Amino acid sequence: MEQSEEKVPENQERGILLMDNWPGYDLDLFTYPQHYYGDLECVLIPHGIIVDRIERLAKDIMKDIGYHDILVLCVLKGGYKFCADLVEHLKNISRNSDRFVSMKVDFIRLKSYKVTFVYVQIALSNFLLFAKDVVGTGRTMRALLSSIEKYKPNMVKVASLLVKRTARSDSFRPDYAGFEIPDVFVVGYALDYNEYFRDLNHICVINEHGKEKYRI
Repeated sequence: MEQSEEKVPENQERGILLMDNWPGYDLDLFTYPQHYYGDLECVLIPHGIIVDRIERLAKDIMKDIGYHDILVLCVLKGGYKFCADLVEHLKNISRNSDRFVSMKVDFIRLKSYKVTFVYVQIALSNFLLFAKDVVGTGRTMRALLSSIEKYKPNMVKVASLLVKRTARSDSFRPDYAGFEIPDVFVVGYALDYNEYFRDLNHICVINEHGKEKYRI
């Protein structure tokens, strides 16, 4: 299946753009868990492309932060694989350069837009980086950013693997975006549907059969 530049153009500020008419890749071209056979529509983003894109995000982040230490706050649950790969790339860049950047990782979960942070870590951090799986409407990230204002961190940035184009968006944009995708329900790479599909390496579009099969 051909991938034309018109369907997937690149833009530094918005990440890799997957247009609304992007058909994805045929499932038969990839391996994935057999228990999901019949539940997926297509592979939207293959695992290898995801990992390569995250490596580039890590380079962009390291270029921006200078010598500042980093506190990475992973937004659970869907962001854990993105965060793990991003942190590993950040560490590799630090190890292979003439500068050492101290890096700490913490995890947060959002419930009803209320978050409890560890004040000491945030207050002492020169660079605070949120690692999130998907930015959709933007309300979640605005709530998170509002929650940390009282801790007065020196610098705050948001990295999101995916940005979803949706009419419900409040125009929030992360500082670092991996891919901008259409308003479709995606699973895989730790993104779930009722806790299923987190073990899928590729980012895929779930079909109606899959939604019905795993509906609660």
